[in-house]
Amino acid sequence: MRREKKKESFFTKCVNFILSLLLACLIGSQVCTAANNNLRIAQVSDAHFSSYEKNTSYKFLEKSGDLLDDVIMQINTSGPYDFVIFTGDLINHPKVSELDKFLTHTKKLVYPWYAVDGNHDISIDGDLDKSKFIGMLSDSSSKVNSKKIYYAFTPKKGYRVLCLDSIIDNKITTNGRISDDELLWIKDELKAHPKDTVIVATHVPVIEPYSSPSHRLENEYELRKLLKAHTNPVIVLQGHYHAARIKQDGNMLVISSPSLVTYPNAYRVVNINTRKNCVKVDVFLKETNLKDIQSRSQLRLMGTQLLYGEESDRNESFELRREK
Repeated sequence: MRREKKKESFFTKCVNFILSLLLACLIGSQVCTAANNNLRIAQVSDAHFSSYEKNTSYKFLEKSGDLLDDVIMQINTSGPYDFVIFTGDLINHPKVSELDKFLTHTKKLVYPWYAVDGNHDISIDGDLDKSKFIGMLSDSSSKVNSKKIYYAFTPKKGYRVLCLDSIIDNKITTNGRISDDELLWIKDELKAHPKDTVIVATHVPVIEPYSSPSHRLENEYELRKLLKAHTNPVIVLQGHYHAARIKQDGNMLVISSPSLVTYPNAYRVVNINTRKNCVKVDVFLKETNLKDIQSRSQLRLMGTQLLYGEESDRNESFELRREK
């Protein structure tokens, strides 16, 4: 009996030692992760949430809520993330009631989230203008604390995120424009953060993923020139075109994300790893788990390759030069 008890005691000690070692490793890993200067972002674009509309020729609106919930579940279970960014067209029609319903879904996110406006989010003569839009975001997300439709934040030392307003609200158009006041604000932000890696979130693209004169940013040249003058890396997260594309232009990396309601019904994960002389960026495309909806969404389109892109547009790694 004594020998048996001795063996049990020895076994228990071994188990406890192994568990303690694993716990120490886990805590050490978490401390290292928290202390490092890496950034992990989930980008969700063009959700086009609708509580009442039928499907169109290319947008699977009837399941927009299910697709949104699936992506939120994927993000919640694949973390950690430093933040989630919605790059415009949160809803399909600019109604306060629709944005309110969309925001009930975002409350399920376990990570901080931010958003920029899209052309489908802002009404010209309705109740959901830019002031109301940013007000509702600020009320729903504790991290969005701005009275202006464009704003900035620092998620971690060494990074600055600029959330742009690229929407024209004085006429009906799918083109975009950055106002003169906003361009001055961007210039001041870049000047104030010369050593930071800058992440730009915008709906209307800085660089088009494919040519569309009716969707382009009217003053894209001025914005691109401003961003490229920044001596450290600039990473642009954009939507609007419903396409998966990645383009590198010198020290600027432009990541276009597809729509949740249009094939391939996907979102982005962007890992940014700051090193001594460069910033490594790993970009991934994460498709919906709702494969039946994805298959039916694909059938609604011709030329899906335009939106799905090449493999290098979906999953790829990049290095951007970094000033010390």
